Amino acid sequence: MKTIKGPGLFLAQFAGDAAPFDSWEGITRWAAGCGYLGVQVPSGDTRLMDLDLAAESPAYCQELLGQAQENGVTITELSAHLQGQLVAVHPAYDTAFDGFAPPQLRGNPAARQAWAVDQVKKTITASRNLGLTAMASFSGALAWPYLYPWPQRPPGLIETAFDTLAARWRPILDHAEDCGVDICYEIHPGEDLHDGISFEMFLDRVDGHPRAKMLYDPSHYVLQCLDYLANLDIYAERIGMFHVKDAEFTPSGRQGVYGGYQPWLARAGRFRSPGDGQVDFGAVFSKLTAMGFDGWAVVEWECCLKHAEDGAREGAQFVRDHIIRVADRAFDDFAAAGTDAAANRRMLGL
Repeated sequence: MKTIKGPGLFLAQFAGDAAPFDSWEGITRWAAGCGYLGVQVPSGDTRLMDLDLAAESPAYCQELLGQAQENGVTITELSAHLQGQLVAVHPAYDTAFDGFAPPQLRGNPAARQAWAVDQVKKTITASRNLGLTAMASFSGALAWPYLYPWPQRPPGLIETAFDTLAARWRPILDHAEDCGVDICYEIHPGEDLHDGISFEMFLDRVDGHPRAKMLYDPSHYVLQCLDYLANLDIYAERIGMFHVKDAEFTPSGRQGVYGGYQPWLARAGRFRSPGDGQVDFGAVFSKLTAMGFDGWAVVEWECCLKHAEDGAREGAQFVRDHIIRVADRAFDDFAAAGTDAAANRRMLGL
């Protein structure tokens, strides 16, 4: 057993153009003031870090770490969610996802993909330079438009999609191996890796690559009606990162999992701030602790009701209240009989 680190905060939903959220100095000081010990950093947000420089300069990385530590936090992991999304994009989503790429690459899917691969590799290298051992990402998706089989999917369609996805990620995973960094794919709707089965399909095609891990976020499983506690038992060895995000699923006679094209507030499945939804975080933290997860518990604020800053402040305390400091002795040690091997044999009548 190991004590989970935390609380940490994912900064993607908080970075902005107004102070204190528009600079590394400001946002780290603010996060520490909310009670956080660590921050997970979106590598593509230039308000927070220069990814090109971080990939080239260990000295620059030490400056980032030093300033964060002066303000009371450390860097838990880097995130390349948006860049990872662009590693594989079905043409149906080209226009929507063009917004994730630099303006000069929009309308050019091949150039956009090459840029994304380079960005993910740079995030891996920067992670190494920061002394980190895990990085977050999305997998991207080629098969997602065909999730529901109507019309019937032609034979080989999904296999071709996953073969291609694996081929695109294999050299990135090999670079991660060279850098000693795990790629933790957030198992997420909209990605081809959206549940355990799809993760296994990918894992088979990259030959069980040791750097292919999961970012565990139970909120996405609640909204899929997937057993998020059993998931921990099945994939214990592959879980490399943990987002503390809550959700609720309240289906009615009018809508269910698919949400009826409604905005977040009107959906049957909604993300909520930690503690406001249906996730049994007591059980989640217990299982992660028992299985020896020693990473960070990182709050990802996504809530359709609560203000972001309130969710951040409350989330820090929520994680503190759920982290289990592991026992250093058994509770019944006081009753130990102090027997030896010979006594054990006598007790068994041997």
